[in-house]
Amino acid sequence: MEQYLLTLITFLPALGMLVILALPGTAVHAIRWCAALFTGAVLALSTWLYFWGFDPASPGMQFTEQHDWIPSFHIQYYMGVDGLSLPLVFLSALIHFVAVFSSWNISKSVKGYFALLLLLEVGVTGVFLALDFFLFYVFWEIMLLPMYFLIGIWGGPRREYAAIKFFLFTLAGSVLMLVALVALYLKSGAGGIDPSFNLLALRELAAGWAQDPSTFLGMKFTTWIFWFLFIGFAIKIPVFPFHTWLPDAHVEAPTPISVILAGILLKLGAYGMMRVNFPLAPDAFNTFRDTLAVLGTINIVYGAYVAMGQTDFKRVVAYSSVSHMGYFLLGAAAMTSHGLNGANLQLFTHGTSSAMLFLIVGVVYDRAHHRDLNDFGGLGQRMPYYLGLSTIGIFAALGLPGLSGFIAEAATLLGAYERYPLLVLISTLGIIMTAAFLLYALQRVFLGKLPEKYAGFRDLSGREAFCLSVFAVWCILVGVLPTVVLNKMAPSLESWRTNMELAIRTATGG
Repeated sequence: MEQYLLTLITFLPALGMLVILALPGTAVHAIRWCAALFTGAVLALSTWLYFWGFDPASPGMQFTEQHDWIPSFHIQYYMGVDGLSLPLVFLSALIHFVAVFSSWNISKSVKGYFALLLLLEVGVTGVFLALDFFLFYVFWEIMLLPMYFLIGIWGGPRREYAAIKFFLFTLAGSVLMLVALVALYLKSGAGGIDPSFNLLALRELAAGWAQDPSTFLGMKFTTWIFWFLFIGFAIKIPVFPFHTWLPDAHVEAPTPISVILAGILLKLGAYGMMRVNFPLAPDAFNTFRDTLAVLGTINIVYGAYVAMGQTDFKRVVAYSSVSHMGYFLLGAAAMTSHGLNGANLQLFTHGTSSAMLFLIVGVVYDRAHHRDLNDFGGLGQRMPYYLGLSTIGIFAALGLPGLSGFIAEAATLLGAYERYPLLVLISTLGIIMTAAFLLYALQRVFLGKLPEKYAGFRDLSGREAFCLSVFAVWCILVGVLPTVVLNKMAPSLESWRTNMELAIRTATGG
């Protein structure tokens, strides 16, 4: 089974989708449990891979599967996992499993909803495991359509607007990525060798391309590739100023889809930069890394500043995601050991804390049917278990020591300080503002006098407590024992950094 483990992890949800489509639409209970069964199977396999199957001491690709797919175009079915992708594969499995249970109260077109949810998992997992650029792009596009329909059909009052905006932004990035894909394929075949979509092979060629002095419209080939890929991935993160689709998508999406969107879909852009964007244009990355660091700092401060002005609980959490994803860009641009480890740990810790925050919003929205922070108060008296779990999620997101967010942010800023001391000092404003708006939200929802109209609210159900507790455990575990994630990724990240430094020196003649 190990030989095809990655294929099983990727395509089991597709099998589940086919089973669901074969079930009658009236078999709602069977459809829900079928989705839970298949996402649970993926989680079980991913857990084995994460804790026992993967060798963290080896920085290279493991469990690789490589077969010819479309030989005439040198396209392969090439899958593999390393320390960069492993935590995200596990996180994806965990989030999709919890999303199924948080979708239990979906009553509209249940069959279509869960079928699309499972298809979405196929696309997300495939992106993290694909080592052929064409295959990577196929999975990237597979991910786009289910999310469009999940927002556009099951979302809020302005769901069509949010879904179309999400689709157009992401499609624009996909078009740029497609242009870069074709250009890289043609460039790899120059000089009489067979062209290739193999990302590892393209990485070896990239430093040589950087030495080519020829230009097109004043820019070198690698500079064009860098910016086309960067914009495509930056839209997904999202990086300022490509972030405007995110608050609308979050606000209108149903709670489980917001959980997936913030918890794992934003990480696809960051992963794409690490796996594709930076290694395939090392000279351009070195030239523009200061620009990326500035953009990361803007994300941190701007996202937190805008979040402070929101009264919609969900929009507050959405803008907090814009802020938190800025840490990745700042740490990656610094390219120090601490910066890279912190930046990639941030992807995992933000995945758990942001998913938990959206579940927290979903609990109160299911009861009050609104998200206006000015109309809450005193819910902690009526819902003590909800208060306790919400406190863990909120404190993890604001970076309280002992919880996961602190470790990731501290490592990122410590590593970035070696190269960008001024930007790190500016970024601390974002930390202060994040604490301010999250504590304000905590106060407005849970403290003070309980309005009479909320006196009948019940505390968490067993299903809601389970969904929140899964992420609470990881927020505490990584805060107390960060090595449970860092030890998996550190060797691969150090190898990535060494290869990038070598490619930069080769490309620049240094």
